[in-house]
Amino acid sequence: MRPPRLTAAFASVLVAGTPLLAQSRSVCSSDGQAQPVALVERFINADCGDCWSQAPALVPGPSAQVLDWIVPGTRLGDDAPLAAAALRESLERLQQLHRPVPATTDIHVSEVGTEAASPGRLRVMAGPPVNDYRAAAISLPRSKAVTQPTYRYTLLLVESLPAGTEGSAAPRNLVRNMLQDSWTQANELPHSERGLRWLERRPMRMPDGTDPERMNVVGWLEDADGRVVAAARSRCTPSPR
Repeated sequence: MRPPRLTAAFASVLVAGTPLLAQSRSVCSSDGQAQPVALVERFINADCGDCWSQAPALVPGPSAQVLDWIVPGTRLGDDAPLAAAALRESLERLQQLHRPVPATTDIHVSEVGTEAASPGRLRVMAGPPVNDYRAAAISLPRSKAVTQPTYRYTLLLVESLPAGTEGSAAPRNLVRNMLQDSWTQANELPHSERGLRWLERRPMRMPDGTDPERMNVVGWLEDADGRVVAAARSRCTPSPR
């Protein structure tokens, strides 16, 4: 199935925030939310069913953004206990972090640069569910001079799951889809474009079995050295840590 097209009216909701925001609790953004101070990425090999049910080794406070990635099984493939939730993009993310595929679990923590030192206040936004998709957007204002020629942005659809879901001992923020690309001087928006330097908006597919009402969006920017210089998260639903 092809993703639904974004209409001009709906696309404008994802950028500027129109009265439609007040009409639908399914439209949400990072507005009013503090920037996370760290990204805590927990990777679980899909072969390890017990790893999901066990309490994670690290459960930080609410100032950090926790992300749970299910990595495709290395031994059992599609027959792995957690195969249904495995995301191939998790392998790409591990490669970016220069970490091997874990036999069981792995944790990586990235500090997020201070907002004062960032290239601007990053914003993420999600529209209401449409069939199996949810429109999502990430943008950066033209509020500061940028010091890097290229930034890599990451935008995630994350399902916020309470403790006890499928036997998990802790709340989870399960990564369900990922969009990544680069922002450069060559693809900056015109100065007249709502005060934005960069904007990306896409319909992102929600895999079978996800609950659209539990979906949030998380995004961040990395510089050429892989340092996280800005991050943002929505609060579409009451989100576990």
